[in-house]
Formats: sequence, structure tokens, C-alpha cells
Amino acid sequence: MSNDDKTTINDSFLINLLYSRNFMAKVQLYFEIFRLFLEKCYLCRQIAKQGKRQLSGARFSHSNHNIGIMLLEKIETLLKEVSGLTAANAEEIEQFRLKYLSKKGEINALMADFRNVAAEEKKTVGIKINQLKQTAIARINELREQLEEAEATGDDIDLTRTSYPIQLGTRHPLTIVTNDIIDIFSRMGFVLADGPEIDDDKHVFTMLNFAADHPARDMQDTFFIEQSDPNDVTKNILLRSHTSDDQAHYMECHHPPFRILCPGRVYRNEAISARAHCFFHQVEGLYVDKNVSFTDLKQVLLTFAREMFGPDTKIRLRPSYFPFTEPSAEMDISCHICGGEGCGFCKHTGWVEILGCGMVDPNVLEACGIDSSVYTGYAFGMGVERITNLKYRVSDLRMFSENDTQFLREFESAR
Repeated sequence: MSNDDKTTINDSFLINLLYSRNFMAKVQLYFEIFRLFLEKCYLCRQIAKQGKRQLSGARFSHSNHNIGIMLLEKIETLLKEVSGLTAANAEEIEQFRLKYLSKKGEINALMADFRNVAAEEKKTVGIKINQLKQTAIARINELREQLEEAEATGDDIDLTRTSYPIQLGTRHPLTIVTNDIIDIFSRMGFVLADGPEIDDDKHVFTMLNFAADHPARDMQDTFFIEQSDPNDVTKNILLRSHTSDDQAHYMECHHPPFRILCPGRVYRNEAISARAHCFFHQVEGLYVDKNVSFTDLKQVLLTFAREMFGPDTKIRLRPSYFPFTEPSAEMDISCHICGGEGCGFCKHTGWVEILGCGMVDPNVLEACGIDSSVYTGYAFGMGVERITNLKYRVSDLRMFSENDTQFLREFESAR
């Protein structure tokens, strides 16, 4: 039954009720009229909504079509711009890159509008946008190549122009102090001898009279690289723990008399702190000849101390022990800060330890092929960091290896 048939039946029913004298019938009439009114209102609203959707769809389709046309026109305009780009310097090329290829550039803006293009036009517009992007990249790269080629072949160098200022650096404080030490001992007849930082147990320990159970031969104290045969010291490879191995190598190949100085970097398995490091620098000296005495050693070290720390410096020698010297001693200098009166730096003793020394043990000379009944000698060794701390009052050992340019610039006036 159609809506028109229903409306006709309802109208006839309402007319009959209208002329009825029954009160309930009249009430029913009023409710029926109200229901009919609501039904017709609902139908009108549905018709209105359907019409609006059709109208909106038509407008949206028309709008998307217009966006596609506008994008294509803009792309053609940008293609002409990009193809004709020229640049005189690198700054202009960078501006072109920012304008077209950056996140806020023209091509990214086109991609944002691309989402609103009608589905049937997306392929065409997408191809054009990609073409524009590739053209922009190619043109900018071409401009860069042209600029580099022009700079490489250009002959417009102005030889009268003031040169660019070159900021000069300075030598490292450890280098400064090492050179000072070398200079002092060179004037006393010592020559430099160099050796490997990676060496074998034979030259680092065995030839220097270290006992087989000496703590220095333990992994807790020394960086061993290879320990393939405990019975063959030449097969045990390690990072040297002192530059005394240079002396062993030298004595193997040279006949006395000789005075040598051995500077270099050494390694020990220690916790890094303000007072210790796993690597540091040493300078060791060795003199072997006939009739060399402890008096000779004392005079050489006194001369060195006064040259390094000042003419009023005093020294004292305290008995000590080293496997490769006998007798052995530790050398202290009078504190150059308080003048020997006592201060916090010298722990109120007036003395500061700087090196170890002694007469070369006859066993070391014999192990190196030197007749200990004919020749004697003395040896000494000092840490460069220790001397540098005393000379420049550097409180933290780690600062020497941190490459802090602000710290290093403080030594510009040193040399």
C-alpha cells in the first residue's frame, strides 16, 4: 500500500470522527491529526537531507577537480622557474634548495594540497610533482658542479689580499717538560735511545733482574697481550711498564762506555684517578763505564734538579729497593713552593719525591753481555707527569690526556 493510499484512508477516518458526538472519538481524532502532522514533518526532513547530500557531493567533486587543475598550472610555472635557475655563489644555491626542496618549500606545499585532488586525477598530478622534484634536484646539483669547476679553474686570486689569520697552537705541557729534561741531560753527554712500547718479558723483566714471582709480572699490574709459553719469556708479550726495556735492548747491541736517555710512554694496570693513570710517560737514564761511582750519580742528579727547579734546590737520597739497581735510592728535592719550610703540597715535610735511582745491579750487566767485573754504572728514572705537576702545579693527572684546549692554552707562554 502506497503512502498516498494511507493518507486517503486516514482522511476519511478523520472526517467521520469529526462529525461524531462521542467525546472519546474526538480525543482520538486530535491525536491522529497530531501523528499525521509528525509523519509528514519527518518525510519533509528526509527529502531535504537527501537533496543536500546530492548538492554537497556535486560541489565537492567540482572543488576537487578545480584543485587538480590549479596544481597542474602551479607545477608548470615552477618547472619553468627551476629550469631557468642561475647562481653566482654557494649562498644563492642554498637559498634555491631551501625554497624548493626543504620541509617548508614549494614541493612539500604541493604534496600537502595533493591530498585534496580528485581520485581520477591523482596519478597525473603525482607524476608532475615527482617530475618537478627531480628537475629541481638535478638543476641544483648542476649549479653546484658549475660553481666548483669555476672555483677550481679560476685565476682571479688576489695575491695582494691580506692572508687569513692562522691560529697557532702550543706544545703539550708533557712535551715541554720532556724536552727540558732531554736538554739538561744532553748537555751532560747523554744521547737518546728509543725502543718498542710492545715488548717481551725477556727485555722488560728477565734481563732487568726481576724475580719470576715478582708482582710486576702479574696480570693485575701489567697489560699482557700474549702468554703462550710460561717457560719461554720471549713468547710472553706485554705493554712495557717502564722504559728500562730500552736500556736492555741498547746494552745488548752496544759496548761500554755509553750514556743514554730513554724517554717514552709506559703502561700499568692501575685505576685512573687524579694521582694515577693506566698510561704515563717516563724518562730513564743509564751510564755504564769503568769506575762509575754513586758520587757521580749524586752530582748528575743535583745538577739536573737545580737546572729544572732553580739554583737553590737541594736534594736528599733515601735508601730504597729496585730489582735492577743495588744500592738503590729515592731522590727528594726541597719543596720549591715553601722553600723547604713545610706546606700542604709537601705534606709539611719540606721535601718532594721526584725519582728513583741506584747503581746498576751486576746481574743486569751480565744478562746484557757486559762484564760486571770491569764495568759499573748508574741508572735513574722519573715520571714526566710528576715533574710537570711540580713545575706547573697541575692538581689532576687526568688533565694531561683529556685534550681540553682551555687547559692547554695556559701553557702558551711556557714556550
